Amino acid sequence: MSLFVALLRGINVGGANLIRMPALKACFEAEGFRDVTTYIQSGNVLFRAGRASRQALTAHVEKALSQTFAYQSRVVVRSFEQMRATVEEAPKSFGRQPTAYRYDVVFLKDPLTPDEAMKSVSAKPGVDRVFAGDSVLYCSRLISKAAQSRLSRVVGTPAYQNMTIRSWNTTAKLLDLMKRVHNE
Repeated sequence: MSLFVALLRGINVGGANLIRMPALKACFEAEGFRDVTTYIQSGNVLFRAGRASRQALTAHVEKALSQTFAYQSRVVVRSFEQMRATVEEAPKSFGRQPTAYRYDVVFLKDPLTPDEAMKSVSAKPGVDRVFAGDSVLYCSRLISKAAQSRLSRVVGTPAYQNMTIRSWNTTAKLLDLMKRVHNE
């Protein structure tokens, strides 16, 4: 069985789509997934699944969540190998100045490509930096000028429906958790 992480979009934010982590874990287990673990309330689920394609897994998870929790779920599923590549292939020095910059990884849901996503992201010179990766965007903004950042404008674009954002710290922690599970 292969190891995956499901990155749920739009749960436990602003009082909408409230899902408790024990209930989320139980939903995944009821679907036959193994070694299910959740990480923080933003909806990160590590699990093992048989040899289904990532697209099939995504559809399966979205259907189960929508039926169980009565909301229109949107999920990005990444394999262990993809998460490792996301962290290892980050731009040089990305995440290395956490007191100066806020770092985020924007995970893209198929069919959104990095090239298309970049067209929806507005970066203010001297404040924001955005780099395209493999099915992700790496974003940073200068904390001292955060009020001038244009990155949050992506929320108003149609492409935003096919994105979910995790901080660099959360992304790295998810990979660490996956490494532990992978080595067990």
